[in-house]
Order: sequence, then C-alpha cells, then structure tokens
Amino acid sequence: MGVGLHSGQRVEITLRPAQPNTGIVFRRIDLPLPVDIAVSAGAVSDTRLASTLANGSVKVHTVEHLMSACAGLGVDNLYVDVSAEELPILDGSAASFVFLLQSAGIVQQKAPRRFIRLLSTVSVQEGQGAAEKWARLEPYHGYRLSFEIDFSHPAVDATGQRVVFDMSTDSYSRDIARARTFGFTKDVEAMRANGLALGGGMDNAIVMDEYKVLNAGGLRYDDEFAKHKILDAMGDLYLLGQPLLASYSARRSGHALNNRLLRELLKNTDAWDLVSFDKEQGAPVGFDRAAPAW
Repeated sequence: MGVGLHSGQRVEITLRPAQPNTGIVFRRIDLPLPVDIAVSAGAVSDTRLASTLANGSVKVHTVEHLMSACAGLGVDNLYVDVSAEELPILDGSAASFVFLLQSAGIVQQKAPRRFIRLLSTVSVQEGQGAAEKWARLEPYHGYRLSFEIDFSHPAVDATGQRVVFDMSTDSYSRDIARARTFGFTKDVEAMRANGLALGGGMDNAIVMDEYKVLNAGGLRYDDEFAKHKILDAMGDLYLLGQPLLASYSARRSGHALNNRLLRELLKNTDAWDLVSFDKEQGAPVGFDRAAPAW
C-alpha cells in the first residue's frame, strides 16, 4: 500500500507467483474487467519522468523501481496486481520491493533461464557536445552497468559522478537497491503546476534547492545520485522481457533513451541471440547462486 509519485493516488499491489515462461505481467484489478499488461519493450507507451506500460488505453505508470528489483533478484515470472494506474513510490528506491520479494521467498523454477546475449555493439545517442546523451550495449559474459551523470549542481557535483555495477561480483540489495529518486525544488513546483509529482516529498525522494540536499538524513550512499540512475536503468532494461548478458554503459541517459536502446537492439536481430545454460559451469560467475544472495 502506498501512493503514486505523480498521481498522488493511493494504490495497493499484490505480487503473485507465475509459471515458468510467463514473464512479468501487470494486472489492473481496479477495472470492471481486469486487464493484463505483459512486460515488453514494445509495451512501453510513455517515458516522460517514468516508464509507463500500456495495453491499448489501459496503463500502468512508474514501473521501473519494481522492475529493477526483479532484475536485481533474478525474478523472471511474476503477476503484479495493481489497484490504480501508478505503482506506489514507497521510499523512492527499490528497497521496499526487494524486501517484499525476499520476504515472500524466491524459488528456482524447473525451467532454464533464458538470456538475451549481445553479439555485437548497439548504441543510441542524442545531442552534441555538452548536451550529448548516449547509451550502449556491448557483448559481455555477465551483466555489468556503468553510468555517468552530469547535473552541474553543487550537491550532485560533490558526490560520485560515475558508478560501475556488476551482477557477478556486487550485491544489488546492498549496493543499488536503497538509492532514491531525486529532484530539485524548482522542478517539483513546475511539475505540480502541471498535475505531476503530487505524491512526492522528502519521505520518498532526495530533494535539493539550488545549493544543497534538504533531506534531514542526507544521502544513503556517497554516490546515491549515480546509483539511482543505475537502479532506473536496470528497471528500464528489464522491460525487454528477458535478462541480458551484456555490458551497458551510458552518459546522461534516461527512461526515453533506454527504451530507444531496447528498440534498436530488437531491430538489429544479428546483434543478439537467445541462450540458456544447462549446467552451472557455462553460466556467468554468480548467476548460479540463489537470487536473494545476489
């Protein structure tokens, strides 16, 4: 139970197990006839401020933090019952979703996990010079993410600007999941004037004025801003519908560019293949462990 970041609506979600090869499916149970929205790159209908999935006119907004938790814990098959059109923001990170999933228990299913494996580099880019943004996927026997930020803000500039996270050697729950979304007071005021960020506040986001972080508790990580961009990217990329074997790197990317990267990947069918591993020895280091240990 919680509120949507942008809608301010109260919402309840229920996570239910799904059979192998189901994928992750959101179900709008507040409608007269429940509607399923299966996760896929093509189901992403809006990437302004969050990632939105749609089936026709039925939508679910702000799915990236739950999707990030699923990616970080290796959850492939799940039903998500949602009682409104936006997922709860909770504390602004993925930590609460991680806690819920691990508390419920994650089981190894009797079916091989299928990965999309990069065979050649795929990239997208926007802008030039200082305004340039880009994101890239390259072949890698595992799953590694590297993100660089550049906000030209005193509070952000004083922290780590680049983070590298590798699923084979690092811990998602410890290193990434607690990183919160962030925003600036001037932007929040503008968004609320347009009916957005109605559920946002310092209990579910890092809020900054022109000079400093306003939250009394400060930051959870020295590089929390960059780590939240890794968290978001993991959620955005998991909207592919399959886990990746790839190295992702990006500079100043966001939900829109991440989804463009997925669509570019799917368009370039020679750049990837679908693989599974019958034996642990063939899988990347760490991918043979039980999901909660990652």
